[in-house]
Amino acid sequence: MAFKPANNIQDLQYFGEFGGVNPSISDASTYTFLSAKTMFDTFEGNADGCYLYSRHSSPSNLYLGEALAAMEGTETANVSASGMGAITPVLLQLCGSGDHIVSSRTIYGGTYAFLKNFTPRFDIKTSFVDITKLDSVEAAITKNTKVLYCESVSNPLLEVADIKGLAAIAKRHHLKLVVDNTFSPLSISPVILGADVVIHSLTKFINGSSDTVGGVICGTQEFINDLRNVNDGASMLLGSTMDSLRASSVLKNLRTLHIRMQQHSYNASYLAERFEADGLKTVYPGLKSHPSHNLFKSMMNEKYGFGGMLTIDVGSLEKANELMEMMQHRNLGYLAVSLGFYKTLFSAPGTSTSSEIPEDEQKAMGLSDGLIRFSIGLDADIERTYNMMTDCMVELGILKTHKGLELS
Repeated sequence: MAFKPANNIQDLQYFGEFGGVNPSISDASTYTFLSAKTMFDTFEGNADGCYLYSRHSSPSNLYLGEALAAMEGTETANVSASGMGAITPVLLQLCGSGDHIVSSRTIYGGTYAFLKNFTPRFDIKTSFVDITKLDSVEAAITKNTKVLYCESVSNPLLEVADIKGLAAIAKRHHLKLVVDNTFSPLSISPVILGADVVIHSLTKFINGSSDTVGGVICGTQEFINDLRNVNDGASMLLGSTMDSLRASSVLKNLRTLHIRMQQHSYNASYLAERFEADGLKTVYPGLKSHPSHNLFKSMMNEKYGFGGMLTIDVGSLEKANELMEMMQHRNLGYLAVSLGFYKTLFSAPGTSTSSEIPEDEQKAMGLSDGLIRFSIGLDADIERTYNMMTDCMVELGILKTHKGLELS
């Protein structure tokens, strides 16, 4: 039977302590014990169902973690205060002094900065490779390599990782494959394809309302227990804990993710096809022109489409900024970083979310000054959106005409 992640979320049944249809929020930082021995047992990890301190775990956080684990098909999950609060503990838990990571070269700027500038303080080195070339990935592995790291769909270039191929390499070399699935929740299920650990920034599509920062690590019970260990667990000791109120909010929003992802994908696909037909340099995994279109199709849970992210290249940073400012002025979206909001968000990643990557490396990976990254919103009338966006492009000389506007 095909893996159906939305069903797994829907089938979880939580009631509040007074019968509420939503689970009650645990509004406590610490928990009381009826006996000193139970407190001791909880510290040692030997008291099922008991809570110690909310940096370790809380009922609200565990509810959300269970739902996200069901979505990704893992044994359990641990939520965190941000996406980076999920990424950094995973890599520090899996690697120590002298170890090595092989990472995709096109990843979120914060992750890149952590691997390039921060982990060398702990003598952890990283080789950045073109993740779409499996030969290059395998060639970069050394005797000290512990982790292969990638994004299912990369930020911002929308390169697609061959997760099955990477999993085979990881297994052959006894490595852990860690996949950031932030851009493609529900559309791609990395663990089903062979990944060991799946990470999300909950801030984005999963929460969907741009009011919360959060992250999650989905993996085996053993690995999550290691992260939470009071003596040497990176999640426990680094302290990137999600607040219970925020966990409750994300859990409620998660219930509509399947509906939202279908609309995000439909709208992005509509725009991408028309932008490309108008002659714009457009990148979207749902386009046949995308070099990994067939690979994405082979991995995807078809119902949820190719995701809500696309890019266009308008030739220069000046034109990109003019276009984004005009689109915001006409209420077509917001000039803002992040993604997954009900409204379209757009930014020039070379000077924003990927600015941590040096200019020469940006050019080497194909990140141009004129690139605009779009997180396409939930617009009810996407044809109107298309016409208004391309009107802006015609006014700025980016397009001579477009399919929705006949010029005399």
